[in-house]
Amino acid sequence: MIMGYNFQAYAQQSVPRYTSYPTAPQFSDAVGADDYARWLEALDPAAPLSLYLHVPFCRELCWYCGCNMKLATKAAPISDYASRLIEEVRLVARHMPGRMKVSHLHWGGGTPTALEPDDLARVMEALREVYDVEPGAELAIESDPRTLSDAMIARIGALGFTRASFGVQEFDADVQAAINRIQPPEMVRRAVDGLRDAGVAGINFDLIYGLPLQTVETLTRTIDLCAEMAPDRIAIFGYAHVPWVAKKQKLIDESTLPDHDARVAQSKAAAEAITGAGYRPVGLDHFARPEDPLAQAAEAGTLRRNFQGYTTDDAATLIGMGTTSIGRTPSGYVQNIRETRTWDRVVSEGRLPVMKGVPITAEDAMRGRIIEELMCQGAVDPLTISRDHGIPGDWLADLGVTLAQMATDGLITRQGTRITMVPEARHLVRVVAALFDAYRADSPVRYSLAV
Repeated sequence: MIMGYNFQAYAQQSVPRYTSYPTAPQFSDAVGADDYARWLEALDPAAPLSLYLHVPFCRELCWYCGCNMKLATKAAPISDYASRLIEEVRLVARHMPGRMKVSHLHWGGGTPTALEPDDLARVMEALREVYDVEPGAELAIESDPRTLSDAMIARIGALGFTRASFGVQEFDADVQAAINRIQPPEMVRRAVDGLRDAGVAGINFDLIYGLPLQTVETLTRTIDLCAEMAPDRIAIFGYAHVPWVAKKQKLIDESTLPDHDARVAQSKAAAEAITGAGYRPVGLDHFARPEDPLAQAAEAGTLRRNFQGYTTDDAATLIGMGTTSIGRTPSGYVQNIRETRTWDRVVSEGRLPVMKGVPITAEDAMRGRIIEELMCQGAVDPLTISRDHGIPGDWLADLGVTLAQMATDGLITRQGTRITMVPEARHLVRVVAALFDAYRADSPVRYSLAV
């Protein structure tokens, strides 16, 4: 219980993750390829870009996964996808005002390492043909240790990648069987050691709480094993069981899922175990070693948030390529076509494969900055930001009663117009951030639980 209020009433609220604002449910087909072309042409040619490349293929099926993915047992379809991705890389670059600089590049999926090493190299070569990858740019790739080959490890190192991420999720054998992701600690350790030996200095682990058959004991044991491998960053997310969206989740026995009290206990125990292992909390659900740039950004107040979660990436423009990828320009967000064959056809015809998007209004930019600052720093002065954007702060009066109640309940403290999360309630920051979301009240979308 938080002071004066039942904790579960906040923790069980359905709220967005706020990796963008407006959030994805506000995207519509009113925004299309012509809009995106104009937004690209209007970019500042001197400003660096961030790039995201999506590979929807996986070699093995994980039942818990809610990502847009396709099971691929043969190399040919993935190689064909890489060829079309190269075409999209060049197509997008042609709409820009000049040869642009790149400060961050992230491969996600799906499983990017489902590509053959030569196909990964072909796409990276195409990127360097049309963009100037800055010295010191972060090049990151998500990897699956179950299918990560020695040849791919060597190629990732040779291509200059600086960071690799692994979906560890949970090491307990029974939990792994319940989610169909069998990867013993020795398998992950082999992949981590191989990448470090190849020159990839940064290692990230992703964990999940709330999985079937999972307990506080299995999760904390997993964290102990992770700490022995010394990743630079650990992120831990609550499992979102949404079988009406992610059909493969129907393979999970719902009777084995932890109840809400168990989820809360796991979340709290995980945070304590990770910080006890020497990691510093970063934002809502990330942790990093004190010397890691992410922890330093949090300390300096320069932490940012985008579709990859918490990041040091401060580029105003993130270009998404590949099926279902989401990009952001100062003018608005766009999302690519989800269906692989349709995306393939549209790109082959020389058209930007935009499925939907949303413009960013002046009010959106203001609210988005408030939400991001609260999510990243745990504190914000919404009145100051509102005025910085040339918008009078009268609208904040409508939030006064709710903010006062949250202060009484021990979620936040207030000093003048500044709002600060109480440290013990930092995991409820999405609930507070949602107050500044002008679209949420009218949205029928079922989001994930706050905890």
